[in-house]
Amino acid sequence: MMVKLSVLLVACLHVLFMIMEMLLWNTPAGRRIFGLTREVAQHTAVLAANQGLYNGFLAAGLFWGLADPVQHRGMIIFLLACVTVAGVFGGITAKRSILWIQALPGLVALGLVLYAGG
Repeated sequence: MMVKLSVLLVACLHVLFMIMEMLLWNTPAGRRIFGLTREVAQHTAVLAANQGLYNGFLAAGLFWGLADPVQHRGMIIFLLACVTVAGVFGGITAKRSILWIQALPGLVALGLVLYAGG
């Protein structure tokens, strides 16, 4: 149960990231969350929307995997590894908090999936 909940949490976080990057980027709340000026937000909105779309794909894959976690275990492992690597990269190159918000939940879920299967 804990394994499925951890994967579900990561999937839900990525839905939230998708919404923030695709829909809220140019709003006052989005600019405050990401620490952007109005000008920077306007100039980077298309890039953020693209990034948000990828986060949506990660979430969709994890939700799909949860429909039959035994059959889709390999896909779940791959997607959680992608989440973790992207979170580490973002934490190093963009904002350190990404390590805690994205990479750590992905790594914990990945560890639980691997432990449960072994």
